[in-house]
Amino acid sequence: MTDIKGNPIKVIALALLLMSGSALAVQPITTLPLRMDAEQRWHLPAGEYRGSFSVDQPMQILCEPGAVFQGQGQGNGVIVSAPNVGIEGCTFLDWGHDLTAMNAAIFIQPKAGGALIKGNRMQGQGFGIWVDGTQDVSLIDNRIQGDPLLRSQDRGNGIHLYAVHGARVIGNQVRDTRDGIYIDTSNGNLLQGNTLEDLRYGVHYMFANDNQLIGNITRRTRTGYALMQSRKLTVIGNRSEQDQNYGILMNYITYSTLRDNFVTDVRDGSTGDSMISGAEGKALFIYNSLFNSIEHNQFEHSAVGIHLTAGSEDNRIADNAFVGNQRQVKYVATRLQEWSADGRGNYWSDYLGWDRNNDGLGDVAYEPNDNVDRLLWLYPQVRLLMNSPGIELLRGVQRAFPVVKAPGVLDSHPLMKSTLQTLTQEPDA
Repeated sequence: MTDIKGNPIKVIALALLLMSGSALAVQPITTLPLRMDAEQRWHLPAGEYRGSFSVDQPMQILCEPGAVFQGQGQGNGVIVSAPNVGIEGCTFLDWGHDLTAMNAAIFIQPKAGGALIKGNRMQGQGFGIWVDGTQDVSLIDNRIQGDPLLRSQDRGNGIHLYAVHGARVIGNQVRDTRDGIYIDTSNGNLLQGNTLEDLRYGVHYMFANDNQLIGNITRRTRTGYALMQSRKLTVIGNRSEQDQNYGILMNYITYSTLRDNFVTDVRDGSTGDSMISGAEGKALFIYNSLFNSIEHNQFEHSAVGIHLTAGSEDNRIADNAFVGNQRQVKYVATRLQEWSADGRGNYWSDYLGWDRNNDGLGDVAYEPNDNVDRLLWLYPQVRLLMNSPGIELLRGVQRAFPVVKAPGVLDSHPLMKSTLQTLTQEPDA
């Protein structure tokens, strides 16, 4: 073996190698100056704690003000591998950003059921909280901040659930990550009261069934709520404000309930990376989704109120309010769809009918689209002739000879007034 003594270059190289290895090593959380209180909770005093740490035994960790986990740009901040672990009130900075390695401020492993992650602050480029294949975790009142200088696709998600059951994700604030909350192959979870801003997708479901999405807010995302390949979702009381492309997107969603949601001011996105082409600012987009109940929602002041396509049939659409959208409905299909139920339809701000018996229902059915609209959707270049005599002639022929009218949307019992004023109120802070 060659002796390195007397060779300063080799000494320096070995020292650098050892330093590199120590920076990557995961340290037990018990190496930190923890102090137990009378309730057997472990307090971490103020200070900067560098590196990556592991929790491999049940314990409750409470960070005192000023306690900071500094990841130094590598690995996870804290890895939890034991059940019933609590981490509360900590600050996590600059953990790793290797998305393939799933670097996260807090990584919860499959054995770590019953974890409680509460009131923490995280700021970094990787994932905020990754929950991997476990159950009954609670993620409550955390603040997660990504890096807006990175491209969206190079950031981690704020909260990522994979193969998780029984999670409670409540009251978190997520900003400038890739997706706010991503739920993949995870059933029976609750997302409630979260605020999600300046993201790709605020909430993103994939292959996730029997989940509840209640009282959340998205703002300035490129899709507020991306609900995909899932069934039996309960989506109640959520808000979408100033999102781009889509407020709520339903893609292969079945047997789900959307109620008391409020979507406003959805704009045409300028990023060019929309999930489905034609995202010109749709409050609600329904793609190949069946057997859903969509009632008592308000969709307003967007480019398109509702776009329904690709075999989306047998949905119950009633008692909603469509207010001030540039185009209330976009529907291209070969079957007539009735959008009323039990003698009640929807409120349409552009409805010009009358109510002679004062029962609150229009005496004339509401039909938002005609053959000319279908022509414009199929051949957008025809818009150049929008106000030409030829287009007006086509509309006149359709009115005079309705036998040539193509199937579309019909609301036989339109509401004369919206009953959803309460949805427009801002939720309590």
